[in-house]
Amino acid sequence: MVNAIKIPFLDLITPHTELQEQLIARFKEALQTACFVGGSAVEDFERDFADYCQASHCAGVGSGTDALRFALIAAGVAPGSIVVTVPNTFIATSEAITQAGAVPYFVDVDERTYNMNPENLREFLETECITTDHCTIHRITGAPVAAVVPVHLYGQMADMDPILEMAERFNFMVIEDACQAHGAQYFSHNQARWRTAGSMGKAAAFSFYPGKNLGACGEAGAVTTNDPELATKIRMLRDHGQSSKYFHDIEGYNGRLDSIQAGILRIKLARLTEWNTKRRANAVRYSDLLSTQTAIIKAPYEPSWSRAVYHLYVVQVEARDRTQQQLAAAGIGTGIHYPIPLHLQKAYLGLGSRAGVFPVAEAAARRILSLPMYPELTGEQQQRVVEGLVNAVNQASVDQLSLARSS
Repeated sequence: MVNAIKIPFLDLITPHTELQEQLIARFKEALQTACFVGGSAVEDFERDFADYCQASHCAGVGSGTDALRFALIAAGVAPGSIVVTVPNTFIATSEAITQAGAVPYFVDVDERTYNMNPENLREFLETECITTDHCTIHRITGAPVAAVVPVHLYGQMADMDPILEMAERFNFMVIEDACQAHGAQYFSHNQARWRTAGSMGKAAAFSFYPGKNLGACGEAGAVTTNDPELATKIRMLRDHGQSSKYFHDIEGYNGRLDSIQAGILRIKLARLTEWNTKRRANAVRYSDLLSTQTAIIKAPYEPSWSRAVYHLYVVQVEARDRTQQQLAAAGIGTGIHYPIPLHLQKAYLGLGSRAGVFPVAEAAARRILSLPMYPELTGEQQQRVVEGLVNAVNQASVDQLSLARSS
C-alpha cells in the first residue's frame, strides 16, 4: 500500500515559514530605504560570510556561475589556456571556464568520494604536459595549464593537500568550486588544522541557488578569497568594470548581488551551522539504516579528513532508473546528480571526447541516486525512504531478470 503522505526530495517551504517574519522585515526595510542594489546589506553579508568561510574577503555576485567565471577572470586565466576540472558536475563549472575564454580539460574522479582524484590529475600533468620553470604546457596543443577547479561535490571537499602541492610544483592556480559545500571542512595534514571550504584556493565560488545549504530566495552567489587585489577586481567585474561610479577601468559584467537577497542570506547564515549539523545527523542515520544493505546499495563515503555538509545524500544502485520509478510510485522523491558526464554532453562534442575515457564518472552516472536530504527530514521519514529504497532495488532486480529471460 502506498503511503498517502509523500516525502519530497527537497523541502524549501518549512525553513521559509519558520523565518517568515524576519524575511518579511528585511523586505520591508528594503522598501523603506529603496536600497535595492549594493549598500550595507550586501557589505554586511559579505563580511559575515567571509568570516564563516575563514576567508579574508567575500564579493557577492548574481549567481554561482558568475562567481566562478569572475574568479577565473580576476585570477588572470588567459583566453586559450587550460583549466582542469572533473566531468561529473553541473555544467555551470565548465560554462564558467569557457566563458572566461579558457578550455576545459577533465580528469576522472575517486570512485568513493566522486571528487577529483589527485592521482589522475598528477598523471595528466606528468604524461600529457611539459613543465618549465614558469608554467606547465600541454604537449599537443601548447596551451598553458592556468588553473585547476576541484569541485566539492555533494557537500564534501576534494582532497586539497595533494592538489595544492601540485599547484606549486606545476605552476597553476587552484579555484575551488564550493557551490555545494557551504561550511564543509577539510583537515589539512600539511597545516595540521581544519580548513573551511572557500579558504584554501586562490579563490572559491559559491552558489546560493534556493536549494543549496545556504540558499537565497532567487539567484545569488559569492566569491571568497584571501587576496585583496583579486577581491577588488571581482567587485569591478560584477559592476561593469567600475572603480567608482561611471569610471570604468576594465570592461565588466552586470553580475551584482542585490540587497534583498543579501539580507535574506544573512538571516539564513545565522542558522547554517545548525542546519548543517542536522544534515550530518541525517546522513549518519541513513548510513546506519543502510549498513545491512551493502550488497545492493552503496552509501556515501566520508574520509577521516572530511566533515561533509551533505548538500546531497547520494547512493549507488543497480537498475537506477527503475528504482527511481518505484520510489516515485511509493511517494518518495529522489534526484539524479548528474545523469550525463560533461564530456559526453552535446554542448561539448567539439572537445573530441568519447565514452570510456573517464570510466569512474561514467559508471557512477549510471548508478547514482540522490535521496531526500534536508534539515527538517525526520527519522520516521528516513526509515520509510530506506525501506522503500530496499524494496525498489529488489523489485527492480526481479523486473530486470524477468525481462532478460523473456528476451
